[in-house]
Amino acid sequence: MDAFFASAEQLTRPTLRGRPVLVGGAGQRGVVAGASYEARGYGARSAMPMHQARRLVGVSAVVIPPRGAVYSVLSGQVFDTLRGRIPVLETLSFDEAFGEPAELAGATVAEVERYCAELRALVRERTGLTASIGAGTGKQLAKIGSGLAKPDGMRVISPAEQSALLAALPVRKLWGIGPVAESRLRGLGIETVGAFAALPESEAASILGGSVGAALHRLARGVDDRPVAERAEAKQISAENTYERDIVTLPELRVAVTAMAAAAHRRLARDGRAARTVVLKLKKSDMGIVTRSFTLPYATADLATLTAAAQRSAIDPTELGPIRLVGVGYGGLSLVRQESLFPELDQAVPEDPGVVAEPPPPAPEPDEPRNPPAGQWFPGMDVRHPEFGHGWVQGAGYGVVTVRFETSSTGPGPARTFPADDTGLSRADPLDSLA
Repeated sequence: MDAFFASAEQLTRPTLRGRPVLVGGAGQRGVVAGASYEARGYGARSAMPMHQARRLVGVSAVVIPPRGAVYSVLSGQVFDTLRGRIPVLETLSFDEAFGEPAELAGATVAEVERYCAELRALVRERTGLTASIGAGTGKQLAKIGSGLAKPDGMRVISPAEQSALLAALPVRKLWGIGPVAESRLRGLGIETVGAFAALPESEAASILGGSVGAALHRLARGVDDRPVAERAEAKQISAENTYERDIVTLPELRVAVTAMAAAAHRRLARDGRAARTVVLKLKKSDMGIVTRSFTLPYATADLATLTAAAQRSAIDPTELGPIRLVGVGYGGLSLVRQESLFPELDQAVPEDPGVVAEPPPPAPEPDEPRNPPAGQWFPGMDVRHPEFGHGWVQGAGYGVVTVRFETSSTGPGPARTFPADDTGLSRADPLDSLA
């Protein structure tokens, strides 16, 4: 899919079409999760610090917080569409997959191009989003082709041209060559895939390691017989968040752990399995990472039990140091669930000596929108008004909030300004923007 997160925002918020959209956290520690092609024209890209991307794009940048529920639904629609033509898909992420249609075995380039064109049109018709497709004799070439096709195109690499095309590419384009391997090869004067392929396989293995070096050398020569296969079920389900300010007290950490346990639990509920192991991940302000795990004697999907297990692994920041990121993961996943004989023991949260704190409020479920306190609307929030319908907050402050009323089916909608405490304005389910 082309710039998937940003394209999803432009689909459901038509005013953003043609504008440089940055999806991600807006704070000092925010990172770009997705950038539209308009933003990429300024040099912005995914995984870049948000403050750097905003500086590159300038005042025209539109920063939108991620809406995972919307991306998940659209991803499901895309893959459902593809599975209608290709029963077996090997998904790599929310927006990328390999397919190996049986009817294309031995097909001509023209036949493959027709098939790809039909597939792209089908995705566009069903979802409103654009996809770029690469095709070749193996996964390596298909992935390279999809990169060459972007945005909104297709590239079929024929067997006759694959050797010449591979040979001219920078060695980093070879799937599996990262920064370290690239640096090592460049230090030896090897800068293209062709130069790497020209090495004896034994030398490639000695440079990059036995089995890995040999496998990459075969890919560089265009030898790629890896089959397309459905990916195994996830071994762990998790959620994490980087906080704008470091967490420096245990009560603050307790609240953060509870929130992340609830966020991970929502994903666990959608998955349909139960968990036996709970992993707590803490990233310190010096970027050091500490992980601790707690294993229950049975698999459960009970939120209170899983949250309590995460809390048992918490470390007081006064001992560990300031914490910038908190994550909770659930492992040991199983379809078999067993209830505890002593739930009151499993659900007990450890007491902190000398600390008396109110229990944190439960995190709101995504299908139960709640209004923020008056004046705390934030840009990108989905809202509803009884007269104007579904919209999203464009800006808020100084006692007012400006809302753009539009969805994926309306075209660019009108913007209206309300008092921040207007009782007619309420928080809405992000999925309503797909209506």
